[in-house]
Amino acid sequence: MISLKACRQCHFISDQAKCPQCSGETSREWQGYVVLLDTEKSQIATKLGIKTAGRYALRVK
Repeated sequence: MISLKACRQCHFISDQAKCPQCSGETSREWQGYVVLLDTEKSQIATKLGIKTAGRYALRVK
């Protein structure tokens, strides 16, 4: 089973030890999940400050 981790800086979700987007530290302790496909039209992406499509955690500890 793959253990997903979320970046502490940009909240991007991946299975890697370092974030593939910003090279930040990742954590296994995260809550909430949002998938963004079109960040230019998404109000959620605008509110969260996300510019790249992908999977993101809402909270990261």
